[in-house]
Amino acid sequence: MSKQKIAIIIGAGPAGLTAAYELLKKTDITPVILERSNIIGGISATYKYKGNRIDVGGHRFFTKSDKVLKWWLDFLPIEDTADSELDSIYRKRLKSIGWTKKRANPDSTDKVMLVRKRKSRILFSGMLLDYPLQLDWTTISKLGARRITKITVSYTKSLLFPIKPEVTLEDFFINRFGKELYKTFFKSYSEKLWGVPCTEINAEWGTQRIKGLSITKAIKHVVQDKLKIQTRNAKKQETSLIDHFLYPKYGPGQLWEEVADEVTRLGGKVKLGCSVESIKTDGNTVVAVEVVNQSSGEKSIFEADYVFSTMAVSNLTKSFGQVVPDRLRKIASTLPYRNFITVGLLLKKLGKKGEQIEDNWLYIQEANVELGRVQIFNNWSPYMVADKNKVWVGLEYFCSDQDKLWTMPDNKVVELAKQEMEVINLISKSDVMDSVVVRMPKAYPAYHGSYKDFSELRKYYDNFKNLYLIGRNGMHRYNNQDHSMLTAMEAVENIKDRVNNKSKIWAVNTEKSYHESQ
Repeated sequence: MSKQKIAIIIGAGPAGLTAAYELLKKTDITPVILERSNIIGGISATYKYKGNRIDVGGHRFFTKSDKVLKWWLDFLPIEDTADSELDSIYRKRLKSIGWTKKRANPDSTDKVMLVRKRKSRILFSGMLLDYPLQLDWTTISKLGARRITKITVSYTKSLLFPIKPEVTLEDFFINRFGKELYKTFFKSYSEKLWGVPCTEINAEWGTQRIKGLSITKAIKHVVQDKLKIQTRNAKKQETSLIDHFLYPKYGPGQLWEEVADEVTRLGGKVKLGCSVESIKTDGNTVVAVEVVNQSSGEKSIFEADYVFSTMAVSNLTKSFGQVVPDRLRKIASTLPYRNFITVGLLLKKLGKKGEQIEDNWLYIQEANVELGRVQIFNNWSPYMVADKNKVWVGLEYFCSDQDKLWTMPDNKVVELAKQEMEVINLISKSDVMDSVVVRMPKAYPAYHGSYKDFSELRKYYDNFKNLYLIGRNGMHRYNNQDHSMLTAMEAVENIKDRVNNKSKIWAVNTEKSYHESQ
């Protein structure tokens, strides 16, 4: 009798769970998922606090991949909305992917994908402006004739004299929006996010995250909207201009918890609280993974026929130890990351006057606060809030390990958050009823510093015939969750088809047809 083949999967986020499920459905390999934390979903997890739920980062379920869309809906069926406009957006797409299952009613079942309207704005100089930028009369009147003139002139200049070669993120923004618009709407937020000037960030970040969006596209979208010339096929629109998206009733973690349950039901294993201590190799083959139980400190060794890694490349390299050449260990140890802090505030009302704010999130472009973005969870899903008469928000901060903010006690972080929200006139402190702090290390792989040498690390790890780097941190790439899933799917196809070349895995999220906003 042949020995059962085992795939060790490091990380229970979208990429790791997708890999496990695909292995169970398409191969005879048994997946064993090792997750360091005690929660399913990675950065797509949903944290629970007194009946309220926090989506770390805000995860719109939008994809141009039919395979991924069908995959999601097989776990959580799309809602049967009474809104004919919303319904028509997805009816044609569902038919094209061959999804014919019964639609779900969120009032009678928890297993459902809601269809949500997207709305986000930029807070700039005390004004709320549409994001993506809508160059309509409302925006023009708020910005004023002088600023609009400067924006127009600088954008025209960027069209006539683009920066070549396009090396930095600043080059990327200026070429698409002009210098004035870049300084007004992109510079401050981007530098809060990454912690370094845009001149030090590789243009590749913009290529992967914003791609085709520009002033020209924004104007075209406005004209089409005004004239009601709207394509109903979401695959033909820039992602940044998509007006609706899918969202699990109880946040993104709900989907991944469903997937983890199914993986277990099909014979796979999901082990939480297991931190990878070391990775054992024999030549160019990974043979075992040693883990430490976070609670007991007990060590275990898992033999492996295949290994999928979604852990940060810096941590992966540390786990390999002295096997990795000195130069590569140095590159990996200095790869830049940004940590993520979400401060959940339960409010009596949002806005000092209690005005209704329908946005899913707000970008905070004010330079006098550290706050980067505000998620309004009521507007993602009303089921994210225990008391529908209260407002539940997530205030987002970006920092690095060495930053004071990352090591600041939770109560101090909450005080900072409340103070900054009051400074930008979004709340009165007296309206705060409760609070909680959620920290996510290495949430964003960054594109500066030693990242310029990352290709050397990729080449080294690709040489291990049974090791697959997948997902956001596994590939040190700012992927959306659908892209992370696709890297896992490609890796499983490699194994199934006995293909050694891993280029298709790395080709995910490099195609020009997929566009995403920041």
